[in-house]
Amino acid sequence: MSDTPENGAAPAQAPQVTSRVLAQYIRDMSFENILAQKGVQGDAQPEIQVQVNLDARKRSADNQYEIITKLNINSKTKEKGEPLFILEIEYAGVFHVEGVPEEQMHPYLLIECPRITFPFLRRIVSDVTRDGGFPPLNLETIDFLALYRSELARRAEAEKAAAN
Repeated sequence: MSDTPENGAAPAQAPQVTSRVLAQYIRDMSFENILAQKGVQGDAQPEIQVQVNLDARKRSADNQYEIITKLNINSKTKEKGEPLFILEIEYAGVFHVEGVPEEQMHPYLLIECPRITFPFLRRIVSDVTRDGGFPPLNLETIDFLALYRSELARRAEAEKAAAN
């Protein structure tokens, strides 16, 4: 028995997706130890807020993209809301991506690529907070699919509001 259709044509093959990380680097970073600068009275139980933003850019070379994960991390005391530290970081990965259909490229770049670079970014955040005088901050795993879906929903709401 043959796998070819009755008209004799070969079955359609799904495109072969290839992806390589060409480079990873810190584009920009700022760490402010406000606790050391101003001091905080009493026991400082931290409350940490993490904001995540993503950006994808096509590079001039064929099939190359730069994906930037931007984190804005604020730590304040739970009791009085006094700031402890602020960490802002932009971490970039340069990827060579082939075989992804055009309609799937945007989600691929903003979901799969940040998943690959996230463990390295997590390590940097841990090291910077530790070296900055705090216990190392081990970020929870980020669900980039949920982040992508919420951004699509936010944009749809914004377009809907603009249309009214």
